Amino acid sequence: MTQWLFPPRPTPSLPIVGRDARFPVRRILCVGQNYAAHAREMGSDPDKQTPFFFSKPGDALVSDGADPAYPTATENLHYEAELVAALGPMQDGRIGVVGWAVGCDLTRRDLQAEAKKTGRPWDAAKGFDQSAPCGPVTLGALPDPAGAIRLTVNGEVKQDSVLDDMILNPDRIVEAAGALWSLQPGDLIFTGTPSGVGSVKPGERVVVTIAGLETLRFEVRP
Repeated sequence: MTQWLFPPRPTPSLPIVGRDARFPVRRILCVGQNYAAHAREMGSDPDKQTPFFFSKPGDALVSDGADPAYPTATENLHYEAELVAALGPMQDGRIGVVGWAVGCDLTRRDLQAEAKKTGRPWDAAKGFDQSAPCGPVTLGALPDPAGAIRLTVNGEVKQDSVLDDMILNPDRIVEAAGALWSLQPGDLIFTGTPSGVGSVKPGERVVVTIAGLETLRFEVRP
């Protein structure tokens, strides 16, 4: 029996809709600027865009209706509504998407801007504690591509698009990620956000909806 110097942390996980079992999370990969309008609002040309990824640790996950805390070292925390692909073993033995969830990529936008300006990594801007609120996993096929993805802050609509507006669809995202990493069961892929990203402050209520999936709701704690 392995003896640990101190007890290991529990495995991050998400509830599964209609099941008692949970989805164990290994790591979180995220696609950057995968909606044309969002690429433009971030100063990029979507017609010249090539897939790029960043990551968050699995323990950045916020699940089961918990509320994330406003992070340190930022004065400009941004919300980003996302469709999340949950990877697992397929019937043919391959690793592929077995389910879907609603996520929100929280970003220290001021730190990201500084990192971009100096050519430094985005880790502190994207992969900080409690930066990945996520709803329950719904097993099965991709939600309707024509379905809406929407985010509100205190009831005001901030992001409103459809999944079909993605530059890369989920199949192509998984293919691109698989060329860079050995994808494994428990990996989550945040598939990008529509335009309309903006700041969220302590005490504000965020609601993210994607047609056909469980709604994600949280309040940013001080």
